[in-house]
Amino acid sequence: MTKMLLHFLLVLLWVLTILVLIHAQDQSGFISIDCGIPEGDGYIELKTRLNYISDEKFISSGGNAILLPSELSNIQRPLRHVRSFPKGVRNCYRIDVKSGTKYLIRANFYYGNYDGLNKVPIFDLYIGVNPWHTMVFPNASLMTVVEIIHTPSLDFIHLCLVNKYQGTPFISSIELRPLENSTYDTESGSLALNLRYDLGSTSGLRYRFSDDVYDRIWYPFGLEQWTQVNSTSLSNYNLYQNDYKPPAIVMSTAATPLDSNAAFEFYWDSYNVNFQYKLYMHFNEVQKLKPNETRSFNINLNGEFWHGPIVPTYEKTNTTYTVLTLNGNKRYDFSLSKTETSTLPPIINAIEIYIVKDLSQPETEQVDVDAITNIKKTYGVDRNWEGDPCAPIAYIWEGLNCSTDGPPRITHLDLSSSGLTGHIPSYISNLTMLQYLDLSNNNLSGAIPDFLTQMESLKDL
Repeated sequence: MTKMLLHFLLVLLWVLTILVLIHAQDQSGFISIDCGIPEGDGYIELKTRLNYISDEKFISSGGNAILLPSELSNIQRPLRHVRSFPKGVRNCYRIDVKSGTKYLIRANFYYGNYDGLNKVPIFDLYIGVNPWHTMVFPNASLMTVVEIIHTPSLDFIHLCLVNKYQGTPFISSIELRPLENSTYDTESGSLALNLRYDLGSTSGLRYRFSDDVYDRIWYPFGLEQWTQVNSTSLSNYNLYQNDYKPPAIVMSTAATPLDSNAAFEFYWDSYNVNFQYKLYMHFNEVQKLKPNETRSFNINLNGEFWHGPIVPTYEKTNTTYTVLTLNGNKRYDFSLSKTETSTLPPIINAIEIYIVKDLSQPETEQVDVDAITNIKKTYGVDRNWEGDPCAPIAYIWEGLNCSTDGPPRITHLDLSSSGLTGHIPSYISNLTMLQYLDLSNNNLSGAIPDFLTQMESLKDL
């Protein structure tokens, strides 16, 4: 009986272990797009085992290019192709998502002199109708990564590259990763990554999926006044996680001051005192303390008490973060100082700092977006109709005028001399705020449909 019970428990342990491994490798909800590869040329990236697909079904503009042979051997596969946009002011990807779900959105760029001009461009990156980042590249042979944590209100997002006439916009790959909605809260806005550091790193390596189930990228960072302490036994199986789930490989090491009686200090400078920051600090006790040992510390910000005492728990993640945003300072100076009763110095495992971005400019009313998109498909409209139809006003679709009070509505549609054929589609009736419609000088057939006479706002046909 005892042997049977032991056998059952061993089998159960093996099954649970397999389930944990499967969960750790889970890519459900991940969207990994290699920009510029031919349609159907999906693959599994060898190092991360992430599944990448072509961008062909997400965008209808731009051209594909591959890097020069001299560049290919030194970089990972998702950076070897680019999609570039020599035509049009705004070119947009449309990517289906789950509305109300929080996503980490990452855009990757590697110029690598793909066009032979050896001149890196400058252009803007938008999410929907809101500016996200101005892309400025230090040189041709450095990978540039931008990240933002954003909760889409619609069931798709537009990721747009906007030409500033300082070179041709391009992109290498796009990655979306769903997060727990309970994480990375803000009073308002989205969170653009400023930095994410593995402070206790002893390997000098960066970590991402599958070490990190959310595929965040953790970069090693240290200062000469710090040293490291580490655990030799910590893994994803025995680390008790919270919803942030920083990877065990990162949480198995921690930074601590060289002088055990000194404070642990770090700071960052703000280029703009109006920037609003959110700070996340991840703690785990990596040492099994003896009965006569204690570790507790307080956190000061710019010389004033901010939070504490922090008492890290052995093999358990604790995340401390700024509930309110930090702003108004040129420098943010943090100090972790041990309490009077603590026998051990402070430790910290990892840190994330984000800048709050206001992405609240309203997009065009969805019923209008659906209607004008269907009209575009029906007629095969050959215009640079990319992204949101009405916003921002600088990139409104050719032939449209829109209202500007509240979510934009389409009030004016001019498709004259556009080579249109066939009947007038009923989708036009869904543009309920339409006041002006011009379909002259086309080859349309059939009678004027009744629905046009029933459109209450239509004044000029």
